[in-house]
Amino acid sequence: MALAKRGLVLSATAFVLTTIAVTGAGLHLSQGQMLGLNSSPKELIDEVWQIINRNYVDATFNGQDWRQLRTDYLDRTYSEPEAAYEAIEEMLGVLEDPYTRFMDPKEYQDMQIDTSGSLTGVGIQIAKHEESDRLVVVAPIEDSPAFTAGVIAQDIIYAIDGLDTEGMDINEAVQLIRGEEGTEVVLTIQRGNRKIDFPITRAQIEIHPVRTRFESTPQGNVAYIRLTQFNANAAEDMREAILEAEEPPNGEAPVIGYILDLRSNPGGLLYSSIEIARMWFDRGVIVTTSDRRGEVDRQEANNRALTDKPMVVLVDGGSASASEILSGALQDNDRATLVGTQTFGKGLVQSVRRLGNGSGLAVTIARYRTPSGRDIHEEGIMPDVVVEMSEAEREALQEDNTKIGTREDPQFAESLEILLEDVRVSRGEQIEAIAR
Repeated sequence: MALAKRGLVLSATAFVLTTIAVTGAGLHLSQGQMLGLNSSPKELIDEVWQIINRNYVDATFNGQDWRQLRTDYLDRTYSEPEAAYEAIEEMLGVLEDPYTRFMDPKEYQDMQIDTSGSLTGVGIQIAKHEESDRLVVVAPIEDSPAFTAGVIAQDIIYAIDGLDTEGMDINEAVQLIRGEEGTEVVLTIQRGNRKIDFPITRAQIEIHPVRTRFESTPQGNVAYIRLTQFNANAAEDMREAILEAEEPPNGEAPVIGYILDLRSNPGGLLYSSIEIARMWFDRGVIVTTSDRRGEVDRQEANNRALTDKPMVVLVDGGSASASEILSGALQDNDRATLVGTQTFGKGLVQSVRRLGNGSGLAVTIARYRTPSGRDIHEEGIMPDVVVEMSEAEREALQEDNTKIGTREDPQFAESLEILLEDVRVSRGEQIEAIAR
């Protein structure tokens, strides 16, 4: 399946989760310039041009004469803000970068809500499906209206309220899917050769990014931690989950190992992925980023790991951006075994700027590589152990999400066996060391 990696931010995890969501990437939040809420359309256009001119990752601007573009757009007459918005989107379009995007004031407000951990909408991450020229679901947000209705990753959105999506721009799709809480939107989904109508009621969605349960085994308890999004709460929630596993409040023995589930996690805030990585290993590079000048920023572990117990990480095609930063760091540092299927492949970092009239701009400012130097953009990360699931198996988990992360989940079942073997090996090495 060919995807145009589109990082849509309807809120902020990845960047837009008010009605939809995003396939996030390391996301930086910044206020940017403030020209005042009464800035004119031309001032707004020039503000966007200046930000791109100073910060965009590609100094050639996709081979465009960026200075001439400024002259062309400022020579026009704009009678209302909406005309300026259209001009900005047209100007950004020449960059051919789906992650560099303009947000009108409502979209920008939605993005801020998303980073805060709650949103209003149906709860799906979408991308462009190049083969059909329609939209594809990267992943539904767990327990969102879309998830509950039965929408699953890789579903093609064939129509929205009866409107064919062929050739539809993602921003247009967002506007159609977005709406007031309690109202309904019908998504026509193409799944294989079938077309299915999903009536979905929009709702306020509270994002609880970390969920934990304990799996009992003859060797001891295993902590299963599912991380659904890298929002502002993710790092603290993860810390609490690990500490509870290491020192159970009910007096039980600490866990023997961890299964971290990043499947269908679209990404989110860059700093969140870095902070979480530091909880798992003491030394080593987490990620390197390089800007247009080639300046490299290197983020490393800081000797504050909360555990060194065996670990398996579950990934799939819905694991994107910040999920890939974390899983790549764990894989390259030999800290965890990755199980599942190839990840999404988003290796770019965006900065989100507030603009003068309350709108916003997400601009690609850097590329990132895993600790070993891998550029995973449009390539993804291949797990150490590939475990495919059939469409029937995926639908079964979608229909009954209580089976996710249990022995009825084929990828979890395999990861548990791998983890228990790692525990056996670890204990054998310890016994051997003591014998010496």
